[in-house]
Amino acid sequence: MQFLHGMVRVRDLDASLDFYCGLLGLVEISRRVNEKARYTLVFLAAPGDESRGQIELTFNWDAEDYGSARNFGHFAFAVDDIYQTCQRLMDAGVTINRPPRDGHMAFVRSPDLISIELLQKGGSLEPREPWASMPNTGVW
Repeated sequence: MQFLHGMVRVRDLDASLDFYCGLLGLVEISRRVNEKARYTLVFLAAPGDESRGQIELTFNWDAEDYGSARNFGHFAFAVDDIYQTCQRLMDAGVTINRPPRDGHMAFVRSPDLISIELLQKGGSLEPREPWASMPNTGVW
């Protein structure tokens, strides 16, 4: 068995691409537009990891209420420096829902409320401020 991709439905394709590509650093692998069925699929992957598991963003052209997206679960990404990653996201206006207090794990949410878990590569960093005492915000 081989994992191919996980799919999430997105409400705003441009906002989602800005989040996943512009802020998280994923790259677009391919795009499929189906005018008859009125949807666009965009496949993303981590740089240098394009042949492994991908994320499929499904954008249905007609408006639909997907709810809070809590039923999906989350995507997880290993990052080189969890503190730098969280700071960059926070500086761009992303809420850090579960700060990396332990130097190992944090959660944020995409524009479509999909939970994104960030994990420190190679083991935890030493706890440091302001992260160590930062409270949780909202849900993830």
